[in-house]
Amino acid sequence: MPLLLRHDDSSIATITLNRPAARNALSVPLMRALDDELTKIATDPSIHVVILAAAGPGFCAGHDMRDMRASPVREAYDEVFALCSRLMRRIVSLPKPVIARVHGAASAAGCQLVATCDLAIAGESARFATPGVNIGLFCSTPMVALSRAVGRKAAMEMLLTGDLIDAHKAQAIGLVNRVVPDEQLDEAVTALARQIASKSALTLAIGKAAFYRQAEMDLAAAYEFTAQVMTENMLANDAAEGIDAFLEKRPPTWTGT
Repeated sequence: MPLLLRHDDSSIATITLNRPAARNALSVPLMRALDDELTKIATDPSIHVVILAAAGPGFCAGHDMRDMRASPVREAYDEVFALCSRLMRRIVSLPKPVIARVHGAASAAGCQLVATCDLAIAGESARFATPGVNIGLFCSTPMVALSRAVGRKAAMEMLLTGDLIDAHKAQAIGLVNRVVPDEQLDEAVTALARQIASKSALTLAIGKAAFYRQAEMDLAAAYEFTAQVMTENMLANDAAEGIDAFLEKRPPTWTGT
């Protein structure tokens, strides 16, 4: 059985984690497969938006602890966490928006995966936790994405208690964008993906990269940087086309240049 499933619909690629019996735990092979697939998508001009979904009863149970305990040596642990960190950075640096489609449980590195994606829509069944503290393993790498997605107090409460929070609480703290009934999850995710995919792919890539870069800067540096980004963006053909289309009250025709 393949670890990942991919389905392309027009300019949207849906990647599905496919270890349902293991609650899509992030084994080394699964993380490698996902990293490889995202690497391919990064340079695929036909894809504008990525949906990250999961098969089975839950989104992702985090790292595969059975695999990790089967090889309890530093080198094996280094490989797991270095690969996971590379995967999360891949999502952030991908020049296409990534939307998490979340159902069931997303815990530990699974919660990290949701927090790392640019957007997330959750079904009402979704639950989120960083429960490493309960087994003597603080969720330090999930903390990186979580603390950048939600406020410090909310992140610390999740990290220190390990408690599950429901989908509505996750929305309230900013971990997900919206919550819908489970039976409407596919419709909601697809609608959002199509709306975003209708924009200029070049503009999406410029904007996503600038968003994450400026977020790490102080205020003055952020404005200096984004002013330059705006200038470069204004010189693009898609910006000229978009502005002309707006002024002429017609739909734009994007070229990605």
